[in-house]
Amino acid sequence: MSATAATIEQSTMRKVSWRIVPYCFGLYVISYLDRANIGYAALQMNKELALSSEAFGFAAGIFFIGYFLFEVPSNIALNKYGARIWISRILISWGIVATASAFVQSPMQLYVLRFLLGVAEAGFFPGIIIYLTYWFRAKEQATTVALFTAAIPVSYLIGAPLSTWIMDHVAGFGLSGWRWMLLLEGGPAVIAGVVNYFVMTDRPEQAKWLTQQERDWLTEELRKDHAGRRNVQHLGIVAAITNPKVLFLSMIYFIYQVGNLGIGMWMPQIIKGLSSSLTNFEVGLVAMLPYAFATVVMVLWSRNSDRTGERQKHSAIPLLWGAIALALTGLVVQPAVAMTLISLSLAGIYAFKSPFWSLPGLFLTRSTAAVSIAAINSIGNLGGFAGPYAIGAIKDWTGSTYGGLLFLSGLLFVSFLMTWFARMENADEAQTQAAEQHA
Repeated sequence: MSATAATIEQSTMRKVSWRIVPYCFGLYVISYLDRANIGYAALQMNKELALSSEAFGFAAGIFFIGYFLFEVPSNIALNKYGARIWISRILISWGIVATASAFVQSPMQLYVLRFLLGVAEAGFFPGIIIYLTYWFRAKEQATTVALFTAAIPVSYLIGAPLSTWIMDHVAGFGLSGWRWMLLLEGGPAVIAGVVNYFVMTDRPEQAKWLTQQERDWLTEELRKDHAGRRNVQHLGIVAAITNPKVLFLSMIYFIYQVGNLGIGMWMPQIIKGLSSSLTNFEVGLVAMLPYAFATVVMVLWSRNSDRTGERQKHSAIPLLWGAIALALTGLVVQPAVAMTLISLSLAGIYAFKSPFWSLPGLFLTRSTAAVSIAAINSIGNLGGFAGPYAIGAIKDWTGSTYGGLLFLSGLLFVSFLMTWFARMENADEAQTQAAEQHA
């Protein structure tokens, strides 16, 4: 590579990275805060609305039913209307539903609004994943996705103390703390939706914040990067969704999400169970620690995946250590040891994400991967319904959260086995290579 080309590459990717990644990161923090803050609301809400553990698990999980039903249509609409318009629509609609959740008066109203929140947010995550492929080459994607999805643990880092502080210190107009928390944390999504319409750039060729030379270089690099991937398939919508490898990845992600979202939604109550003397705010502060650790591990692990170019084992191994740590959590009584194990389990759970989302690109074209990633995320996120609900039902049945943790650990181990032994290359790869050699 010439010095001039290297200079253009460095300046272009620096601009793109600083413009695209932090912005998408911020949007996802807002998104996940509205999705996950029900876990903190439960510290007050369950008593006020007379929710049993099983009923809370249902309320936490029904979000993913709406998400499942509308995710693929939402991603198709994103491809049609562009990320700028469609992401703005998603942000504004979920912000409205999130704030409305502050005024529910019965479990049924809570169920309905949680379902509608899933409908409103459907398509956001896979849409951003595909959006990132419009700006970054394959060799940069695991780290880029890691920096974006680091918003998940960071949203807990921010949300844990913020949500619990609001609950303990904000009141008035007849609204209790958890209602104020939902109201105040839902508003930023509406604001971000309006801002996004004027800020987001759909494609590199439209980026006025790049020079013409930088736009041309990036467009050509992305074209060559896409053309250089061999043994990829272009499929129609139905074929992309029903592709055996896509369905297999969907099952891996479903089982993974049962464990991931199960522990995420129940984390505040798990921590509260370690010490009944903790205030809500102290629970939030303690909850920050495992997510801070998970964020660092997630980014470092994904960088190693990009450095080596290996995706599959980098997806599988974190699931194994997450499963082992989660199984051991319920066996210890010392809060410090329990939190260490929870931190290790969350680190494994989050380190899995970025390498995993690189797997569809190993056998599908980018346009096909857009629909397939939506399908994988949509089917997989049904685990977000099953996980919280299963833990609630097991807790009501056994009187303890350990059975639920053991259940989640077993599922993570199953997803490890499936990921480790999966075959991601195309079935005709060997024949293609043999034909080329013969020719």
